[in-house]
Amino acid sequence: WEQVVDLTYSIHLGEKLRLIEQDDAAVQKFRSVPPGWSYEHDLELGHFLYDHSEKELQHRDCTKDHLSSIEVSSQAENCGAAHLTDSQEDTYWESNGLPGEHWVRLNMKKGVIIKKLWLVVDARADSYIPRRVAVYGGTPNNLQHLRTVLINMQSYRAVCILRDVKTYMPVLEIRILTCQEHGNNVRLRGIKLKSFWEWDLILNADMFQPARLVLRYPLLEGVDADVLYRRAVLIQRFVQLLDSVLHYLIPCSEDGIGTFNALRVSVCWVLLGWCQSALTPHCLHSSESGHPYNTPKLHINRHLAREHYANPALDPSCRKAIFTQLYEGLGCPKNNQPLDYRWPLTYNQWWTCEFISEGIIDQGGGFRDSLSDISEELCPSSGDVPIPLPFFVRTSNQGNSSSNTRDPSCKDFPKYEWIGQLIGAALRSKEFLILALPALVWKQLAGEEVSWSKDFATVDLELVSRAAAGEPVCEQTIEFIFGRELTYTAVLSDQRVVELIPNGSSTVVHYEDRKEFIRLVQRARLEENKEQIAAMRAGLLCVVPQPVLDLLTWQQLEKKVCGDPEITVTELQRFIRFESFPPDDPRVQNFLEALNNFTSEDLRRFLKFVTGRSRLPVQISVQPESSDTLDRMPQASTCFCTLYLPSYSSAKACEELLRYAVYNCMSIDTDRDT
Repeated sequence: WEQVVDLTYSIHLGEKLRLIEQDDAAVQKFRSVPPGWSYEHDLELGHFLYDHSEKELQHRDCTKDHLSSIEVSSQAENCGAAHLTDSQEDTYWESNGLPGEHWVRLNMKKGVIIKKLWLVVDARADSYIPRRVAVYGGTPNNLQHLRTVLINMQSYRAVCILRDVKTYMPVLEIRILTCQEHGNNVRLRGIKLKSFWEWDLILNADMFQPARLVLRYPLLEGVDADVLYRRAVLIQRFVQLLDSVLHYLIPCSEDGIGTFNALRVSVCWVLLGWCQSALTPHCLHSSESGHPYNTPKLHINRHLAREHYANPALDPSCRKAIFTQLYEGLGCPKNNQPLDYRWPLTYNQWWTCEFISEGIIDQGGGFRDSLSDISEELCPSSGDVPIPLPFFVRTSNQGNSSSNTRDPSCKDFPKYEWIGQLIGAALRSKEFLILALPALVWKQLAGEEVSWSKDFATVDLELVSRAAAGEPVCEQTIEFIFGRELTYTAVLSDQRVVELIPNGSSTVVHYEDRKEFIRLVQRARLEENKEQIAAMRAGLLCVVPQPVLDLLTWQQLEKKVCGDPEITVTELQRFIRFESFPPDDPRVQNFLEALNNFTSEDLRRFLKFVTGRSRLPVQISVQPESSDTLDRMPQASTCFCTLYLPSYSSAKACEELLRYAVYNCMSIDTDRDT
């Protein structure tokens, strides 16, 4: 904390901090802390605040709670302003005036700060959909321009037009400058808000009751709820200060690489601020390259790849693997100008695939399938199959339990760099590269320091426990734990035995040297993959500026690259949109009932069947199948993330046929049907 505060002083805001400390009673109360309180307790409290506040904001529509009143420029008969907040899908506000003079004015309750503001447009009437929207905010007599948004033809339904406002604004005015297709009037089905009170910031004493802490935050258990609340208030005030200076510290270009590293200790507090969600995309946007002139087209033989996946020992060179086919097809690293993967977020296809003997016209689905195939080859989702590629090996934890994580192993560093580039490309885009790597690896990719007891335990918990037990015990116990003829050697994750000192394999460890032996083992194991991870990080930094990594925790980095591993029916249904179905259509009811009977693995397979991805978020469209024949197999277009749903005689029939399809459809075979 002192390092962070000193750096804040260095940019001439020390006086502001001192004034807040003098005036804020909560900060004064903070100085009395319970015995044994440490920085680690504050870290855990910060993570609790982040987890809790984010969940609250994601699932809460604050329109009715935080909106005082709403005014409009004009309105057609029976299409008034009240329809903007009635939460009905079949009502809307429609203007009735001259083009360019339509506006909606939101009068906010005192102390409300906007997190996000959406317009819900009428997707069924193109000429009534806004094209250019300007947002103004401030007092009624002094409105300042905040943002102008261009709404494209793919942004129908809910369109976010404002986010992360820093202060309370009594009035927000939405001015519709133009409509699509030169339309005259506008229709809006609703206004949606996510916001909070400036004096609360989603923080109150009830948050810290023991029932909310559960087992996820063990350091906070047993601490008085009032103490936690007072410390949280201090963190909140500190985050406000940090937010006010953060944009001075984060470089917008790579000329300032490493600038934010001096604030590394505060990265967990950055998560709680407003700036982080704006600075990360800003840094990414400032480092974008243009669209590639020609998208590479690759010919992939997935039938050969499946043979290799089933028995990797038959092809030690891994030439048949999809990973190798893509790597060589892209010319990496032979080409002096390889793909740079720094394309704008709107560019969603890095290469196109022609799968040999499969009827595919790749408009995105084949590309996403190839990424999923690479992920599966690098880190198989099943722990019972051989690993097709040599880049990651299963950790000791996976061998001793059901943990499904792996460690880098071989020394083909150019390919490790390419894996790092793919990780960076996934971070910059909406695509996922699902790599089940332990925290020890993600931390080093993010540039965070690692520790033996906490981080290597994600690789080999048994060894960490044995080393911790070995220091304070007697000689007989040491022999019991490590064996009688213990030598200066260590077994690495890939089962290689290395010497810890010259001639270590023939040098016996004596009891009095046990601490030195344990230190050497720890160093050898912590550094066993440093070259591979360094190569991956070098590739990652070719695609993602270091300031972005400095702004992210390793958990955020993993989630942005790999997506959210938890898929529930409730969460999946949030991303499903039914189109062209009559009201109360039995096909919809049968489909939803079938999904409710799906396991987590079934849902993952369903997601991949429809979208080519196996993790959320991804928007899914469900449309009726044109045939009237009952109980047909479902079809999907991964390019457009669309499921074509047939009619089923019952929910059970729907469940069985859908489950069969998602487990057995491994190829794309209908794109070229006539």
